[in-house]
Amino acid sequence: MTDSPTTPAPAPDAEALRKRALTALLTARERTTLLTDSVDDHELISQHSPLMSPLVWDLAHIGNQEELWLLRGVAGREAMRPEIDGLYDAFEHPRASRPSLPLLPPAEARSYAAEVRDRALDVLDSTALTGGRPLVEAGFAFGMIAQHEQQHDETMLITHQLRSGPAALTAPEPPRATDAAGLPAEVLVPGGRFTMGTSTEPWALDNERPAHVREVPGFFIDTAPVTCGAYERFIEDGGYTERRWWAPEGWAMVRRHELTAPLFWHRDAGQWLRRRFGVTEPVPADEPVLHVSWYEADAYARWAGRRLPSEAEWEKAARHDPVSERSRRYPWGDDDPSPERANLGQRHLRPAPAGAYPAGRSPLGVRQLIGDVWEWTSSDFLPYPGFAPFPYREYSEVFFGPDHKVLRGGSFAVDAVACRGTFRNWDLPVRRQIFSGFRTARGL
Repeated sequence: MTDSPTTPAPAPDAEALRKRALTALLTARERTTLLTDSVDDHELISQHSPLMSPLVWDLAHIGNQEELWLLRGVAGREAMRPEIDGLYDAFEHPRASRPSLPLLPPAEARSYAAEVRDRALDVLDSTALTGGRPLVEAGFAFGMIAQHEQQHDETMLITHQLRSGPAALTAPEPPRATDAAGLPAEVLVPGGRFTMGTSTEPWALDNERPAHVREVPGFFIDTAPVTCGAYERFIEDGGYTERRWWAPEGWAMVRRHELTAPLFWHRDAGQWLRRRFGVTEPVPADEPVLHVSWYEADAYARWAGRRLPSEAEWEKAARHDPVSERSRRYPWGDDDPSPERANLGQRHLRPAPAGAYPAGRSPLGVRQLIGDVWEWTSSDFLPYPGFAPFPYREYSEVFFGPDHKVLRGGSFAVDAVACRGTFRNWDLPVRRQIFSGFRTARGL
């Protein structure tokens, strides 16, 4: 096997790149508008949880980052509002303190973001996207900004889930899992080498690079993510009262916060209910469990006599084609995601039932590896061999180390532009408000 047995896509021409970047930017802004126009100004300026920013901060931050990278970085233009740079620097002010800042009010934030966008589209029209600086080669800076906005849209959707009051968002139900009853519980992934990461995906972020070969022993992995029904059995068997299943820090978290179930669940009249975007409903047994921390996922896996997959195991299950011996862009192949293959882009406001999306399965038959729920892995967030920060250290490098665990695959809240077989997410193992679930694995 060579160091990078992937098949690079033909280099797109400049106009195709420009069209792709334009579509990504416009799609992101449509979603931002939906998330911010669906509530009133009071809701926009309120902090619905100390874990999250006010929605109006995210809105102006999106515009500020677009100005920094596209207007100043790509086009070399003068700053529009240099006095607000510090207000919207995510590293300068923690989320809990942002409501106390002199933030732009909603109307001004909208106007600023819209003006930045108008100017950014002019920059896109006039910028050569091939044969130039690394920042703009293949439209990277424009793709990075589209991904950044979609990532904040996911953050704002988390804020919508945390807010109290009636539902502000609606969406159709996801497709049913028509053949789930006949699926095996787990799939064997044969041992051997595979290529992890990418050196060819034009909009891949620095932590996904470079492509490199990993040796992974054979293992079994769940065909679908762990369901709410399976997780209920863990709860009913004393999962939150048995210290032996928990990492020490996880057990301390359970005791400190008196946890008894995933976030947003509560027991009423002998039935588990949950709150989802302003609606209280019975917990669906066949849906992947959501809003669990790494510690909860790890405890469940121990209780089940299994473990969480490593990041390399997850990516091999998702990308490796044992017939061609190459790594695909996605489980189903190299084509971009579609509604038939994955639950992405906030088309639905919940995961699809476990076993759905047969068109999105991997070559070995593993399902729902892309979309539905972010999946915790056992791995710390670390750089790949040969990692180089680009275009700034603060995107990935400052988070490397044992404090953060890797999540893979994306959720229903993730847009396709920010989700691929190599995409790496990371968070603290205590986090529960994110759209996180998991699947388990075991060795041979």
